[in-house]
Amino acid sequence: MLAIFLKTLPFFALIGVGYWAGRTRFFTEEATAYLTKFVFYFALSAMLFRFSANLSLAEVLDWPLVWAYLWGTAAAYGVASVVGYLRGLDVPTVAVEAQCGAIGNTGFLGVPMLALLMGEQAIGPVMLVLAVDLIVFSSLIVILITGAREGRMSLGIFKTLGLGLLKNPMIVAISSGLIWSALEIPIPAPTNEFLAILGGAATPGALFAIGASLASKSAERISVALWLSFCKLGLHPLFVAIAAIYLFPVDPYSAGVIVAAAALPVAGNVYILAQHYGVAPHRVSASILFSTTISVATVPAVIAWVTAL
Repeated sequence: MLAIFLKTLPFFALIGVGYWAGRTRFFTEEATAYLTKFVFYFALSAMLFRFSANLSLAEVLDWPLVWAYLWGTAAAYGVASVVGYLRGLDVPTVAVEAQCGAIGNTGFLGVPMLALLMGEQAIGPVMLVLAVDLIVFSSLIVILITGAREGRMSLGIFKTLGLGLLKNPMIVAISSGLIWSALEIPIPAPTNEFLAILGGAATPGALFAIGASLASKSAERISVALWLSFCKLGLHPLFVAIAAIYLFPVDPYSAGVIVAAAALPVAGNVYILAQHYGVAPHRVSASILFSTTISVATVPAVIAWVTAL
């Protein structure tokens, strides 16, 4: 446990440096937005393309692994939804809270950290987790909020979803890389070096951006934020573990990777969606702040547990 904690410490230290920079206004919110845009559209995309171009589709598309992660995530999503309905919340707010309870920061934190801590073999399962989150659950929240507000489902919703996926640089990078791999075209040495240099900025840039963005997060609705943090950091990895071990048995290593990915704190893009639709942005903000802070202790514990299996 201590060894894993010490290995994760540099990652959270980078988040801490970013938080300090944002809190002291050395890094303004505008600067954080531009850094996030650089990481999202350039550095992380280069990293994901390079990773996926060196994988085969068979290495990524493991159906039992898909079902295990999908079932575990849906279970956490369902628990958060039921609790929201019992509290008398409307559908859009329930959808946002459920997203907090089930969707982790896989892109900015999970890809670089788990690849380094659990080995390059973790890249395939982590990208599968990222794809399920983006394609299934990021689409679900849009459907629920838009459908509830319009009072019906329309083809326009699905057109918006399709365009959103096609414009998402992470989906584009992973898909392009897998296509490149399938065509068995070697990446030219200068291109590979370019991708390595650009992709190398993803880890420090993403972690710094997470910290700087946390500095602007509020701590309102603390009891709700703590409940959603518990759902994300505790229930989500537990449900994924049950699914991967008992319901859709997969090999222990892959199961460990998706459980570790499920233990990550609430994703920053949940706040972007909440702010865009004007649904409970403050409680999402607080959930991201609390879950990221608590994960300094919980993520090393989960990684230590799954690597010991």
